[in-house]
Amino acid sequence: MQIGIWLRAVGSTSVERTWWRESVFYQIYPRSFQDSNGDGIGDLQGIIRRLDHLNDGTPASLGIDAIWLSPFYRSPMADFGYDVSDYCDVDPVFGRLADFDLLLAEAHRRGIRIIVDLVPGHTSDQHPWFQEARASLGNPKRDWYVWAKPRPGGGPPNNWRSVFTRFGSAWTLDPETGEYYLHHFLPQQPDLNWWNDAVRDAIESVMRFWLDRGVDGFRIDVAHGLVRDQQLRSNPRFLLGRPRRNWDLEEVHAIHRRWRKVLDGYSDRMAVGEVDAPSLARLVRYYGNDDELSFPFNFHFLGQPWRAERFRAVVGQWERLLPAHAWPDYTLSNHDRSRAATRYGLARARAAALLLLTLRGTPFIYYGEEIGMTDVPIPPDRVVDVHGRDPERTPMQWDGTQGAGFTAGAPWLPIAADATRVNVAAQRDDPASLLSFYRRLIWMRRGSPALRAGTYRTLPAPRGVFAYLREANDEHLAIAINFTDREARVRLGTGAAPILLSTQHGRDGELDLAAVALAPNEGIVARIGGQAG
Repeated sequence: MQIGIWLRAVGSTSVERTWWRESVFYQIYPRSFQDSNGDGIGDLQGIIRRLDHLNDGTPASLGIDAIWLSPFYRSPMADFGYDVSDYCDVDPVFGRLADFDLLLAEAHRRGIRIIVDLVPGHTSDQHPWFQEARASLGNPKRDWYVWAKPRPGGGPPNNWRSVFTRFGSAWTLDPETGEYYLHHFLPQQPDLNWWNDAVRDAIESVMRFWLDRGVDGFRIDVAHGLVRDQQLRSNPRFLLGRPRRNWDLEEVHAIHRRWRKVLDGYSDRMAVGEVDAPSLARLVRYYGNDDELSFPFNFHFLGQPWRAERFRAVVGQWERLLPAHAWPDYTLSNHDRSRAATRYGLARARAAALLLLTLRGTPFIYYGEEIGMTDVPIPPDRVVDVHGRDPERTPMQWDGTQGAGFTAGAPWLPIAADATRVNVAAQRDDPASLLSFYRRLIWMRRGSPALRAGTYRTLPAPRGVFAYLREANDEHLAIAINFTDREARVRLGTGAAPILLSTQHGRDGELDLAAVALAPNEGIVARIGGQAG
């Protein structure tokens, strides 16, 4: 069979196979997944109750391989767990350490790995380390955080700004000692001083605590933002390509290399980093020489508008930049970003899923994407997050009851008005539902060497269509996705090929590869030679 003229293949099936390269990850925001005790807040026991939804070993479940668990540590919850007061304990609102151990055991029994959030850049101001540090100028832990005297005439030491823009300066004056402390997020989240070796040792001890319990790795919060300019110099007033002095400094890579050695001391452990790099060229540096992160999140992909050309370009650039040892990863939603179904529209949810789960790389799914959850409008009296991220963090919609199957009590955030029809129970047995599509897609991926670990080639396609080939050994799969609201035609070769999956429910049979017709927002997977699975 003539397959046509292909562009350069990217990737290699000879790259070392490790579990995270072939896994589908699922992010759980614990407060919003499942409440087990009626207090309106999700917890660890609730997650255990819902593990079979994620993977019970059969295609009746979603079929995911790994969970990224957002913070569940002890915390005053000023930033809902990203302000940690004890890195080595579970906050009572989520349960106990014994509950975490049971969750880990039950997940592993089902073949599900668990990675946990590591928040190394800052602690809570209630953490014992900071309580000691602010006790006096001479306290031994004073240098564990970043302190500075007011500038001449008064005021913060430099012009660094908080990520949470409503707080303005990244500095807060501590009246007891007369110095400012640095916090790039909330004032209740003082930054650790990563120039201090004792801090580096302390966080490595935290890592070992969880690795020794059996976690499979870490998602590292703000992985590019640990090291700050030692001289605390202000950023240039106009950056214009000039580097900032408080983010993405060269010295941060030495920390990641140290962490990689910690991980490599255990069997099959990994780390994915939240890296907000200004370009893909900067982002790719976080792989190091195969001695830093397993992969950094590619937020350039997540931030694209719904245009085939934009996604094709960012994937192509990323593939060209990746060194031979590196493996890509992709996501379209998380707890800090508006949900993909809101940004792109529900009519495109299946096409977005097909894109995410058929590219070369590790996909990360945000809880609720599998049923088409969207951002929920939050009344002013129910707003709890300081940075406007409540809409994408609302409770999981399990069924059509008053609490959506999430809670028997009053939920901590409002439940979506459409939860009576957009929920797991309503979609579970409907073969035309979005949930059924996700299940078929993920289980197809699990059985396909080409989708899990094969090479990637772009295919010629008309404007508005993104087409590519995934290959491994004798398996050749063509994927074509129509990003437009009108029918499109694409040539994928000559001859006929069977459709393995379409976003249009009920479409099956064979395609004429010379003239493949795609409905608006339709995506297809076709087998071209070889055998799927």
